[in-house]
Amino acid sequence: MNLVYLCPQFPPNYSPFCSRLKALGVNVLGIGDGATETLTPEVQDSLTAYYMVDNLHNYDSLLRACGHFTHQYGKIDRLESHNEYWLATDARLRQDFNIKGLKPADMQFIRRKSGMKEVFREAGIKVAPGKVVHTLDEAEEVIKEAGYPVVAKPDDGVGALDTFKIHNKEELLSFIKQKPEHDYIMEGFIKGTIFSFDGLTDRNGNIIFCTAHTFSQGIMEVVNNEDHVFYYSLKDIPKELEEVGRKAVSAFKVQERFFHIEFFKTGPTDYVALEVNMRPPGGYTTDMFNYANDIDVYALWAEVVNGRTAPLEYEQKYHCCYVSRKNRFNYIYSHEAIMERYGSYIMEVQSVPGVFSTALGDIGYIFRAEHEQDVMEITSFIQEL
Repeated sequence: MNLVYLCPQFPPNYSPFCSRLKALGVNVLGIGDGATETLTPEVQDSLTAYYMVDNLHNYDSLLRACGHFTHQYGKIDRLESHNEYWLATDARLRQDFNIKGLKPADMQFIRRKSGMKEVFREAGIKVAPGKVVHTLDEAEEVIKEAGYPVVAKPDDGVGALDTFKIHNKEELLSFIKQKPEHDYIMEGFIKGTIFSFDGLTDRNGNIIFCTAHTFSQGIMEVVNNEDHVFYYSLKDIPKELEEVGRKAVSAFKVQERFFHIEFFKTGPTDYVALEVNMRPPGGYTTDMFNYANDIDVYALWAEVVNGRTAPLEYEQKYHCCYVSRKNRFNYIYSHEAIMERYGSYIMEVQSVPGVFSTALGDIGYIFRAEHEQDVMEITSFIQEL
């Protein structure tokens, strides 16, 4: 099997995806914009070949790279980056080289938030009221239905960049006046706790691994307020969350892919869909999968690409938690104090790359614990100001 991996050096913690493929005998063909010597030893050792382009945004260069690999190794069977930013580029290359997987036509429903909302609604899953708005009159129609506050965000956007929470008419007029040219979707603000349903499907769309996480606050608030965040996995997925999550996976026809689907929990058993992501959850969550369940999800994905359809047998042994700290805050306890008191729980301490730091903090502590009360205690200690 020949698999092209776009940008194999980023993010750094995704390098095991390549090495696990190699272990199964897959030809991993990398395309990136850095010299070979800038790749980590693990990535270099995992690649059958590497093609450097001057700019990953230059589509003609990517076409030449894939054409080169086709000439050298035969038909490309799969192409992946596991990166939201390159999702549309991946799809375009798959179409041009007749590769199995998501194509440009699928982007309407998995990149555009208005398209996601349409699929959720058709599946009978609750969503916030809202639509794409271009004018003040259209925005006021949403507000008439939803009331203030409302949230405005790029319809085709990544993360929480250029997202606005609008509380009144003055802020609405300011938003309409300065709104960027691209499409914005405006939605009613939903009060609730964010939960995610995460996992991996086989080539037939069957879920072979799933888990769930809960978040201290939304990424929009974290980014806009320059705040720190924590989130952790659940040992037991709430029945209603798993039901609505599985319904969404089926509605979006997720095949041979990771999924990360976000919901607001608005009542004891009520969930409102926020958005769907057809890639691994961001940050270090794939590592958290492994720590929480004592598994190797990187190897599992490689096996799925190689044809595995058998569900993974696993036990959700621990809550695994990510706790961020930001340099702008004055924390009570030093790193040394944290490690002295809770070092036996902590699996990793990460210095977060700058591109992720607005959402994930400057430093991230990843730890696991059997009991939720321990998660709360350790998180409070790490983040106490």
